[in-house]
Amino acid sequence: MTEVLISGSRGLIGTAISRELVLKGCGVRELDLRLPMGHPDHGDVRDQQLMNRLAQEVDAIIHLAAVSRVEWGEADPDLCWHTNVVGTENVVRAAAASDRKPIVVMASSREIYGEPDVLPVREDAPAAPINHYGRSKVAGERATLAIRDAGVNSAIVRFSNVYGSTVDHVDRVVPAFARAATRGTAMRVCGREQVFDFVHVDDSAAGAIMVLEAMLAGERYPPPIHFVTGQGTTLERLADIANRAGGGRSMLLDAPPRSNDVAAFVGDPSRAEHLLGWRANIAIEDGMRQLVDDFTAVELEPLDFAMRQLA
Repeated sequence: MTEVLISGSRGLIGTAISRELVLKGCGVRELDLRLPMGHPDHGDVRDQQLMNRLAQEVDAIIHLAAVSRVEWGEADPDLCWHTNVVGTENVVRAAAASDRKPIVVMASSREIYGEPDVLPVREDAPAAPINHYGRSKVAGERATLAIRDAGVNSAIVRFSNVYGSTVDHVDRVVPAFARAATRGTAMRVCGREQVFDFVHVDDSAAGAIMVLEAMLAGERYPPPIHFVTGQGTTLERLADIANRAGGGRSMLLDAPPRSNDVAAFVGDPSRAEHLLGWRANIAIEDGMRQLVDDFTAVELEPLDFAMRQLA
């Protein structure tokens, strides 16, 4: 059985990857600070000794653990750097020191491209991050590539505006709009014309797993791959899609774009399709409709419980 360590296993993407790998028959080891203290898989990638021990026990590491949001990185640049860069260095050093030399798949972000000059963006576009989070991901990528000199088979996957679960940060734009649509409350649109490439978490997880499977099958040192739809969606259209899915009861409120955010990103999916046969299967309309339905079910749970108690 292939043993895979997933750092950041309880995050949005980590949860989806863990679930799919278990279904595929892999042994999954978790590592996440969100697990309860005392849980055997509670831990931090900044702990080099812990990473050294875990790397001796697995065949592959999918490294997702990070300060994962732009605003968090701006609020605490030191924590962002120590988690995203030093933590990644700990992971790859542990892999290099391990007798098993586990494969490392490092999760990066479309934030490394900054404000691109040309859309859609290809993976060979220059790195030009505009915030602490993006800069930390560039440094993490460099560490992941450098460890190849020590014989570690490593890969970089870049994610773009991943969404698709109610168990997400409710102030992120997609869950915020979906939740507002469910309740019929106002949607605050921070820059109507800002455009992004929204990718469902199931598609994102599938892409990362395909990279891992290719490497386990013998692929060495694949190039960086981003998982994108190739379709841009403005925030105004995103709000409209959510609103329609919720019955059209929400008002859209204009707000200024958030500082330190990229204004536009659409990626080119051709490398992922050419190398892996991957393409995004869930359109934003379908993904948002399902998310609104999921939020509706969550909202109804207390009422359902009360009705069952009365019955």
